Amino acid sequence: MSSIEATSSSTIPPPPSSSGSSTSRSSLEKSEPPISNPAGTENPLTAVGALLNASKDVRQIIRLLQCGVCSRILQEPATLPCGRSLCKHCIPTTHIRTNISWPATTGRLRGFTCPFEDCKKEHALGDCSVDVTLNKALTLIRTTIEQDRDTTGGPDVSTYIAVQDPWEVAGLSSLKEKEDEACLLKGGRVVSTYTLAETGKLGYDCEVSYTTCGDGEEEVSQLDMTIFGRLKESARTEMDCQVCYALYLDPLTTACGHTFCRACLHRVLDHSEHCPICRRELSIQPQLSPNAFPSNQLLTRMINGFWADTVAIRSQAARLEQQAQGEYDVPLFVCTMSFPTMPTFLHVFEPRYRLMIRRAMDGNRTFGMVLYSQPTEANGHATFLPIGTLLRIVNIEFFPDGRSLLETVGVSRFKVLKHAMLDGYMVGNIEKLDDVSLAEEEASEVSETMRSRGIQNFARAVDNVEGVSPDTPNGITPIPVRTPRSATHPSPASLTMEDLDGMATRELLDFGVEFVRRMRSQSVAWLTTRVLAIYGDCPNDPARFPWWFASILPVSDEEKYRLLGKSSVRQRLKICCRWIVEWESSRW
Repeated sequence: MSSIEATSSSTIPPPPSSSGSSTSRSSLEKSEPPISNPAGTENPLTAVGALLNASKDVRQIIRLLQCGVCSRILQEPATLPCGRSLCKHCIPTTHIRTNISWPATTGRLRGFTCPFEDCKKEHALGDCSVDVTLNKALTLIRTTIEQDRDTTGGPDVSTYIAVQDPWEVAGLSSLKEKEDEACLLKGGRVVSTYTLAETGKLGYDCEVSYTTCGDGEEEVSQLDMTIFGRLKESARTEMDCQVCYALYLDPLTTACGHTFCRACLHRVLDHSEHCPICRRELSIQPQLSPNAFPSNQLLTRMINGFWADTVAIRSQAARLEQQAQGEYDVPLFVCTMSFPTMPTFLHVFEPRYRLMIRRAMDGNRTFGMVLYSQPTEANGHATFLPIGTLLRIVNIEFFPDGRSLLETVGVSRFKVLKHAMLDGYMVGNIEKLDDVSLAEEEASEVSETMRSRGIQNFARAVDNVEGVSPDTPNGITPIPVRTPRSATHPSPASLTMEDLDGMATRELLDFGVEFVRRMRSQSVAWLTTRVLAIYGDCPNDPARFPWWFASILPVSDEEKYRLLGKSSVRQRLKICCRWIVEWESSRW
């Protein structure tokens, strides 16, 4: 028997038994990102009729629109870095984040603990802007509900809704905190449930049971299906990615609040570090790891539940596109060491590599650069090291005899999973290597700097920090990062590896930049001019400095190769500082 069996009685129904109540979660709540769904998997929500055949599905539709913190309909929804959404005013009280020197931008100096029990991580306030897509979609849904509340179904359709205690739903009626509450609301099940949530009387985890008054069950079901169709139609206008102009596929929301398909944002960040819509600089790494940067959970559930057929077609097209690229989709140039964001100049004269470059120019102008290595049992008789850099051709000059000069720039790091020979040159199947997220970078810095001072636990309370007031401009007062005594005025000869571990990320950068300045003052002018012309001036960005420093410092390729294997900016800076310490020590 369906859990929404309607009666013509106008009396409040008795509390339903556990066998007649709806379950606490439906397939709409548990939908996974569509790209990971196996082909041919049946989605039980594909048909609208199936979706509205039970009260649990009507309840899940409204649950999608509710805030998981205050349980009301979402107002100015903000999507957190963990992928969960809540009302902007439901963001918890913020605190000053201590011992963070990089990136230490205004929005990252204040943070809060995620209110969702299955996360509880610390989020930076600057990563939590209003979700533009959700905000627009919810506004359209609210307008549609208000119109249908007054004009659809006639004056005789009303619904008794009984809010069930979560203990009763779980089959533990003896632990009920209070009796089920019931109220009579105008409209069918969809409209009345929305109204109940809007007034704050329907908890996010609570279930409901219905008794309709007025029209019969068939007329009420038809009314609900009509309204649900209108909700889908109104929200659909905001569900297109602004890069591919198709329905979101694995939607990812940036810190500025704009949403894109993960693959689309990946392609955008190959060319730019700014949001395609608002042009705000993005802190997201180009690799966009799903673990470090989770998908927008609410949008994913909504899209998979409301437009399952379209999602299935989009997912199948994405899989076919990946298959069309072939097993070995990247040509590999076995030659020298290259780094992301840094230029690499090549003289191509071998016939096999001439062919490779011509094919790259006809395609996406990219190829992989890997370092030559003696074949060993450990690397499976490969003649190159497995981690390399994806290069994009910026300029090319051909000579009459077929040779060419290339100017390329590093795009990202990768690891070769499989390789083979094609027309004399190497081709491979690669996996892009991800950097850890900024939140993990900051956590690593806090952990290491505090450990160096022998502090295992420390309070975040603002009251314990001198000179910090919640009422300061922008709500933020920067806190100086305390460091070990040996790092206050670092001398390369006196530093140890333990000292480097305890230095703040910004101090590691300053240590490296100061070394470059000293070496520049001791170098001949023409050499400095040549380095600047090729690689540019010494960067003041911790993310770029290790690549720049490794490009100009005369250390072995084996040492430089270690940088490519590190996924943390801080760890790469520490390697560079160790080079400096060893360099200075060997000079005297």
